[in-house]
Amino acid sequence: MNAGSEKQYGGLDRFRIMAAILVIAIHTSPLLSISEWADFTLTRTIARVAVPFFFMCTGFFFLQKLGTDRHRNASMLKQFLWKVGKLYLLSILLYLPVNVYAGYFTDQFTVFSAVKDLLFNGTLYHLWYFPGIMLGVCISTFLYTRLSAWNTFWVTLLLYGIGLLGDSYFGFAQMNPYVDSIYQSMFTLFDYTRNGIFFAPVFIVMGGMIANTRRRKKKKVVPYAIGLGLFGSMLVMEGLLLHAYQLQRHDSMYILLIPCMYFLFQLLLFGKGRNRPTLRKLSLYVYVIHPLCIVLIRAAAKVTGLTPLLVENSLVHFTLVTVLSFVLSVMAMKVIQRMRGKKPDQTGRAWADIHLPHLQHNVREIQRVLPKDCAVMAVVKAQAYGHGGWQIARFLNKLGIDHFAVATIDEGIELRKKGVKGEILVLGYTDERRIRQIARFRLTQTVVDDEYAQKLNGYNVKISVHIKIDTGMGRLGESWDHTEKIAAMYRYKNLQVCGTFTHLSVADSLEASDIEYTKNQITRFQKGIEQLKEMGIDPQKLHVQSSYGVLNYGELQYDYARIGIALYGMLSKQGDKVKTSVDLRPVLSLKARVVQVKQVEKGASVGYGRAHTAQKDSKIAIVSIGYADGVPRMLSHAGATCLIKGKRIPIIGFVCMDQLIVDITDIEEVQRGDVVTFIGRDQEEGITAEEMAQPCKTITNELVSHLGERVTRIYHD
Repeated sequence: MNAGSEKQYGGLDRFRIMAAILVIAIHTSPLLSISEWADFTLTRTIARVAVPFFFMCTGFFFLQKLGTDRHRNASMLKQFLWKVGKLYLLSILLYLPVNVYAGYFTDQFTVFSAVKDLLFNGTLYHLWYFPGIMLGVCISTFLYTRLSAWNTFWVTLLLYGIGLLGDSYFGFAQMNPYVDSIYQSMFTLFDYTRNGIFFAPVFIVMGGMIANTRRRKKKKVVPYAIGLGLFGSMLVMEGLLLHAYQLQRHDSMYILLIPCMYFLFQLLLFGKGRNRPTLRKLSLYVYVIHPLCIVLIRAAAKVTGLTPLLVENSLVHFTLVTVLSFVLSVMAMKVIQRMRGKKPDQTGRAWADIHLPHLQHNVREIQRVLPKDCAVMAVVKAQAYGHGGWQIARFLNKLGIDHFAVATIDEGIELRKKGVKGEILVLGYTDERRIRQIARFRLTQTVVDDEYAQKLNGYNVKISVHIKIDTGMGRLGESWDHTEKIAAMYRYKNLQVCGTFTHLSVADSLEASDIEYTKNQITRFQKGIEQLKEMGIDPQKLHVQSSYGVLNYGELQYDYARIGIALYGMLSKQGDKVKTSVDLRPVLSLKARVVQVKQVEKGASVGYGRAHTAQKDSKIAIVSIGYADGVPRMLSHAGATCLIKGKRIPIIGFVCMDQLIVDITDIEEVQRGDVVTFIGRDQEEGITAEEMAQPCKTITNELVSHLGERVTRIYHD
């Protein structure tokens, strides 16, 4: 992800809500009670930007990720179809009672009609969108990966032109009996040409083209505003003329809708503000639910005798449907959120709250200080430093991050199986006998030396690799001064080299000797890269910095920065000083529960080895977390504290495998079930991971990576 442009699409996300409201307007005709022409202008021309906008959003985010790897493209397409297909199926089931009530399953219902509706029309009037977007993406992907972008556009524009004659320009098709007969035959297969074949592809492709061209060109807002005003006005005129001359069979497709959507979408990309995933979900829910709200309001009006007010007054009807749609959508989102475990289980013994907005904030902060054209490579090894590997990676995918680093092949395979997209670099050594798995799951393997490269190449399986050069870490990598061996690693026919990197061993230190050592490492790496280029070898993408490398050596210009601990809102040690100031917010909070409260008399001992003896009559609490969950045993007798009811309390005795003991003598009304915070905030008090790691004489990297599987991860949007 480019640090120079933060890729925030708040404008798109906000307009999704407006588009959903426009769809409601199409189906409720809010101005019909006032003026038929005013209502037509709003709902049959202006509001027709809504669905193409949704199509363009899909193309914008989906097509730009397509590459030359057809297997990867097919996998992305399969994931997309599976996701949308599930939504389509759920929507069909939701409206089955409405279908039954409306007489859908009458004598006219046949297998052919059912297939036709499932593939093109939708089982209710608004559900055509789901098969439309699925078919449209299939067509667009097929063309986009085989033709140039512009040729793809011309093909889809031709399809759109064919669709026009079956929609707003149908009157012209009827003028020729031969053409008319063709369209009448087409309408036996589908009811409208505004479907996934003729309508959707051109807008999906336009979205993809805008995504790819916008990254290369600087844009100014004024030309797009003028273009939207001009073509928007002409679109209204086009619609009114076609309506006046009664040429329309339907009114979804217009000639001027194409340029109008281009300028509208470009203008929305100037919208400032952070991404709003919640608005994306809300607009989808409103789209799906609003016809149900129409049915409910009409039924309520009939029962109460208020049909003239609630239905026949079109503006009131539209307003009620809109409000009810949003209310029910928000309620449905909250119910589903609870069902997915977004909030702590009141019976849970130990859990980690993962605050995804903090993760997003940290990504933006890091991108802010990265050099232009340097992308974040998110390090998600060790279950994303204890935060949950695939969950974090998939969220980062949504933020536009598509480069990841893991330690082992199995970590990479798990990410792929969970649908993580983009490059996944395996930083560690992988037994060469697993090379087919590397290829199958489209992983990128680190080549640690020339001998290893020879073994990998010998299997005659083509894989992507990064070359690692050891410039002074003394760990994995071919030594920087082995020029010929390093050069040889780029020449093996089965190894597609995609990058070259090294690792800085003391980038976290600002000691003069360590700074000198780090600069020597950088010099060695640069010298090696220059030698490779002199030999005619392209080292491809370069990356040197990890979190501290960015914070202390931010002036370095490379293609990627491998961000690990900083991504999760932490530094490795309490009190660490860095040259570059960034506002990092901790992503993880660690909590457990009081499971028992006891009175302890003076002189009584508690815990293994009678490690703690009460110096006075005391009160203790047993807490449901231990070293098997990731609370280090080193915290025993180290003066460590935790939080209950916003107050610090000492951990006493030895930390056990499954439990630990705290002294709550000075806190009133502690009872079974109360929450105990080990990392995070409780009212005005807070404990950082750096603070918890310090008495253990370790670093936060180790502390959070050791959080056990028994600690439930709860993800908060």
